[in-house]
Amino acid sequence: MNTAKSDALRAVLDSNIYVSAFTRPQGTLFRIWSQAVDRRYRLIASAAIVNEVGGVLRLKFGWDDIRIVSQLRLMTSVAEIVTPASPVNAIPADEDDNRILECAVAGRASLIVSLDRHLLSLKTFQGIAIIHPSDFRRILGN
Repeated sequence: MNTAKSDALRAVLDSNIYVSAFTRPQGTLFRIWSQAVDRRYRLIASAAIVNEVGGVLRLKFGWDDIRIVSQLRLMTSVAEIVTPASPVNAIPADEDDNRILECAVAGRASLIVSLDRHLLSLKTFQGIAIIHPSDFRRILGN
């Protein structure tokens, strides 16, 4: 593996990507997560993203605390955890989307990967590309 390449590509995954990957390990989004685990790119996350993923896994998928904690520990061991310095309010309709943007700015991300229409409609934010998972898979070569 070329570590210079993985360090150069810094990506923030939207919470919906994590949830889909974790709940459908045979799905296409799991490959994006797996490539972060394999250090094919530098995964950037924040406490707000980790908390949102845990909440969705509990409330919408009924995961128990032991399973959630285990998955979130793995997530935080793979990702570079950043602390956003300033709030963003670019998407008033969905506050959680603003947390994704804050993380990307704080982590000097190259791009954001999302299925969310609010984020995708921005296309870029402060020079950070916002792309669909299928486009990210092409960038990663699969």
